[in-house]
Amino acid sequence: MKHLPFLVLIGITLLLLSCNDDNQSNTIITISDNVEVYNGDLIENGYVLAVKNGSNTSYLLNKEGFKVYEWTFEDNLGNDLEILPNGKLLGIFKSDSPEISFGGYGGILKILNPDGSTEWEYSYASENKIAHHDLELLPNGNVLFIAWERITSNEAALAGVDTITTDIFPEVLVEVNPSTNQIVWEWHSFDHIIQDKFNTLPNYGNVSDNPQLIDFNYDIVDNGDIMHANGIDYDTDKDVIYLSVNYYHEVWVIDHSTTTTQAATNSGGNYNKGGNLLYRFGNPEAYKNNQGQRLFYNNHFPNLLEDNEPGAGNILVYGNGNNVSQSTVFELDLPESFSLLPNTNNEPTIIWNFTNPDFYFGRVSGAVRLQNGNTLIAEGDYGFWEVTPNNDIVWKYNGGGDIFWRCYDYLPTDENILNLDLF
Repeated sequence: MKHLPFLVLIGITLLLLSCNDDNQSNTIITISDNVEVYNGDLIENGYVLAVKNGSNTSYLLNKEGFKVYEWTFEDNLGNDLEILPNGKLLGIFKSDSPEISFGGYGGILKILNPDGSTEWEYSYASENKIAHHDLELLPNGNVLFIAWERITSNEAALAGVDTITTDIFPEVLVEVNPSTNQIVWEWHSFDHIIQDKFNTLPNYGNVSDNPQLIDFNYDIVDNGDIMHANGIDYDTDKDVIYLSVNYYHEVWVIDHSTTTTQAATNSGGNYNKGGNLLYRFGNPEAYKNNQGQRLFYNNHFPNLLEDNEPGAGNILVYGNGNNVSQSTVFELDLPESFSLLPNTNNEPTIIWNFTNPDFYFGRVSGAVRLQNGNTLIAEGDYGFWEVTPNNDIVWKYNGGGDIFWRCYDYLPTDENILNLDLF
């Protein structure tokens, strides 16, 4: 039976005793039926933003398992949603009639007021492009997002991609200024292609000798969604972007300090690599490297740990584990300076990981680090786990059949919560 907990608390009330000198006080805690594990001494007593996958609702949850607030949106999510420090919400939503509609498509970016009304809306959807999956508010106030762009089958074939009848839809990163709705920066994966199948066509070369380039023939699928990126995070200190590329089973690191013109080349920017990959990890097979251990068989949510989080500088990645039907959350130690060499073990060091025989979902999902050092995990088809650094399971919430894209954590004293003005 999946998710059989070591401690089951179904619809009961806990009576907690706390002693202060000679005085004893009783605290009554009521636990919802959805909470299957609750260790009050070890959990972090915060709120969980439960982001429902592709839904028109999401909710804020306390650790007792009760919804403290629920939003209903005009459009379905497409997928990400976060509460900003000012109490507003940033999310990506689905277009009504998209021309490109792979799983996780969006097309509409929004900043919502705490009550759910729209403050800003931006459409990035047409016959040849669409925003999808994830977005990020940058320190400069701009919004960074992932998009698919259409490359016709003829254009792809002339570039050495092994496709004849299928248009392909590789990844693009786009930065838009919400004050002006102007695109201020772009990066296109198609500018950094290598192929080793057609020696008379452009981009021909030895894939293993060029790890900074992307082998577009690694995973050609019938519908043309050859990469299916699903998550981004931004590193303020290094001015780089971490991009989770699901069908390559990797995370790519891309220089954001370039201009758009430089991002289309192999020079310029702080690292003087242009838009070439600065680093990549998770699957050396994707660039025909026989060194290094493959970690990912599908992956989601590259979550860089911030300066105020335990493990700062490391990165959490949800490994879906579709090869063994068991997921793993990895905490990885990224190199201080990005080194990406041919025929070399370029993989980061595993600092910590969590898995469990009952822990598996083959898509979506993710993990965040809590202030007390625990890790909060969204298992897409189940709900949420909180685990300690020693892998003790201290909290589990069963979502009752909902599918969750991710979860985010907030303390009651965080600006995000205080500015929601819910309590």
